[in-house]
Amino acid sequence: MLGVVSMDTLPDSDVPEIAFAGRSNVGKSSLINALTGRKQLARASTEPGRTRELNFFDMQGRLRIVDLPGYGFAKAPKEVAARWTRLTQNYLRGRVNLKRVFLLIDSRHGIKPSDEEIMKVLDSAAVVYQIVLTKTDKLKPNEAQKRLEETSQKIARRPAAFPVISATSSAKRDGLDELRGEISTLAL
Repeated sequence: MLGVVSMDTLPDSDVPEIAFAGRSNVGKSSLINALTGRKQLARASTEPGRTRELNFFDMQGRLRIVDLPGYGFAKAPKEVAARWTRLTQNYLRGRVNLKRVFLLIDSRHGIKPSDEEIMKVLDSAAVVYQIVLTKTDKLKPNEAQKRLEETSQKIARRPAAFPVISATSSAKRDGLDELRGEISTLAL
């Protein structure tokens, strides 16, 4: 639909939105592509920091998906990274039609301090967020279950955390139907 680099160019807030957030290279674009069944809807890259704007995707007028820039390591000048971080934070704090943020966590690494910082921002802004563990195909089954349990414990006392954790693999298509079901409850 469009890429936004400033708050004054946001689309109207007349359609529910969901946003995908996470560290650089956690798999946001890959998950969006897998969920929508479109290989090139969101540009996926192996280069951290490739997404540098808020990318809006229209889902038949019933819902908008927003691909947020990754946080953490990025191959970009510090002032550029600071600009897109401010834009993301302003969007998260002030978007009235934002129904949920799906906070992607690489299942191989779990919740990192940078993820906890974003959770604090979302908690203080009262923006509901749901943890989505990505790349679960890279874990052994017992490791995946352990990561789910660890993650559940870490978010148990967070006021804006949605209690359901999704475990996904874009490559193997695991967990996508369940996540689509969660998303469909947020559409018009």
